[in-house]
Amino acid sequence: MVMTLLSGDGPRSKILAVVLAVILISLALAPFLFPGVRSVDTAARICVFILLVASYDLMLGYGGIVSFAHTMFFGMGAYGVALACTHMERGFGALAVGAGAGALLAAVIALVIGLFSLRVRAIFFAMITLAVASAVAVLVSQLSGLTGGEDGLTFKTPRELTPAFKFGDRLFGVKLNGKLLAYYLVFFGSFFLFLVLLRIVNSPFGRVLQAIRENDFRTEAIGYRVVRYRTVATCISAVGAALAGALYATWLRYVGPDTALSFDIMVDILLMVVIGGMGTMYGAVIGATLLVLAQNYLQSLMGAAAHATESLPILPELLSAERWLLWLGILFILSVYFFPTGVVGRLRKGR
Repeated sequence: MVMTLLSGDGPRSKILAVVLAVILISLALAPFLFPGVRSVDTAARICVFILLVASYDLMLGYGGIVSFAHTMFFGMGAYGVALACTHMERGFGALAVGAGAGALLAAVIALVIGLFSLRVRAIFFAMITLAVASAVAVLVSQLSGLTGGEDGLTFKTPRELTPAFKFGDRLFGVKLNGKLLAYYLVFFGSFFLFLVLLRIVNSPFGRVLQAIRENDFRTEAIGYRVVRYRTVATCISAVGAALAGALYATWLRYVGPDTALSFDIMVDILLMVVIGGMGTMYGAVIGATLLVLAQNYLQSLMGAAAHATESLPILPELLSAERWLLWLGILFILSVYFFPTGVVGRLRKGR
């Protein structure tokens, strides 16, 4: 109901509504429902990737724009926070300046790329974004005096967001400290920005983007400037990715090429969009949750399954924890085969 009031676009499926509600409640109460460093870190990562994937879905699923530079924008937000916290006085002001500077830089770079590249065919635009992203990743690695190079940067966040800060004893067995506040900063920041993106795609601007995705020549013919709309969508998407990067850096208190600029992150984003369902926004929630959980727990589950079936032939070898990536790939292939429109598309179709 809240989603419908804010965006006019509800889940449109009872099963999907229940799944989304379970995910929302689980993330909102994660420190209390799943106490432990690993589980809370997994929940924070899910929150960040929901926002990151939703920002990419705005560009790909709604605008039909294929880009491989999304991790570059993600890294700009992360490095913006890291550099601001390193060179400015410790406090929330440094976080705000870093996040704002990273988002502004991401918007400017996206504007330049969009104006000069969105007139070409989709595949050529994708290659241009890949080249730019690769160049930025190399530049960050080489500017070790500024960015820390391959070692990255470890920095201090406001004391109120660290485990050393305590504002109480315990609540339901959970320590009331700065780490809990940091988690809820990530959760509410991601939740609010996701709602903003959901509102954007269900506005008249979002409807024009969908029209461009379906037939850009027809949309141009009826008077809409296709390049202008695609450029604006790219800028909004870049800002969303940069803010996701800023939240992730704040949570980790570290940023490096592997955590912010790796092409593996771009692959994860694409997988999450496809699994959840392109052009739905809610697909970002499903896709990010499923893939992050699989990446963090599939190996452990397979190890336990291999141990439980060790008396059987062949099966323990197939379920070995070392083969978790193989099974993750098989699960992805099966999800694409049985859910060609993503989990959200399938649930909406079968309602």
